[in-house]
Amino acid sequence: MLRFTANLSLLFTEQPLPERFQAAKKCGFAAVEIQFPYSLPVEQIGDLIDQQDLQLVLFNVDADTLLQGGEGLAAVPERRDEFKTAVEQTLAYAERLKPSVINVLPGRCLDPQRLGEYQTTFCENLAYAAAVFAKLGIKTVFEAVNSHDMLGFIVDTGDKMLDVLKQIDHPNLFMQYDIYHMSRMGEDCAGFLRQHMDRIGHIQFADSPGRGQPGTGAVDFKTLFDVIATSDYQGWVGAEYRPTVDTAASSAWLKTYAVK
Repeated sequence: MLRFTANLSLLFTEQPLPERFQAAKKCGFAAVEIQFPYSLPVEQIGDLIDQQDLQLVLFNVDADTLLQGGEGLAAVPERRDEFKTAVEQTLAYAERLKPSVINVLPGRCLDPQRLGEYQTTFCENLAYAAAVFAKLGIKTVFEAVNSHDMLGFIVDTGDKMLDVLKQIDHPNLFMQYDIYHMSRMGEDCAGFLRQHMDRIGHIQFADSPGRGQPGTGAVDFKTLFDVIATSDYQGWVGAEYRPTVDTAASSAWLKTYAVK
């Protein structure tokens, strides 16, 4: 089964965020996701998705300056209280927007000597988030990010995600599998998806190595989308790429792969 979402943090950036909801709907998407929605009031986002008859599938717990080169919040031992405050903020948005899944970004460790401490902190914080969001019936996911784009990211392979799942062993915790990031790490994405689909709560994609739309790189999307479509996966597949042309023009793949 293939159901696609438009990630409004990377797609339709030709327009301000409030206008991207309508653009996504016009392009043929039935659902959207946002990396960090907190720049807009929750009621405004709720109204926008209601007006366009869209579903907001996913957003992330705030990660502070992670995307600007910082370590984030989820793994830093000295920032446990800030992480819990971020979870409370996410919870307030989730109560109104009712996403299917919420993502917790593991973050970086910029001091290799403290890596073990950061990994322990992340697992404790992730278990906390999984328990909090379970009360709303929302799955908690976390993702591996390639260490080429984010040096020092503490979870950067599929095997490391599996290790985290094993350590925490929480029924509301799943992997978010990003085809772009794992392709950049040289992993067999199709093989991983076939073997571990039951532990995956959300999937995202972009072509690799450039992170553009399908057809701009080396990823075999036909095979990967066939694997997803013929599996028991019931979640959404998020288009989280950087268009190399106008976003609408970049979405020709949607007509090819979307469920009719």
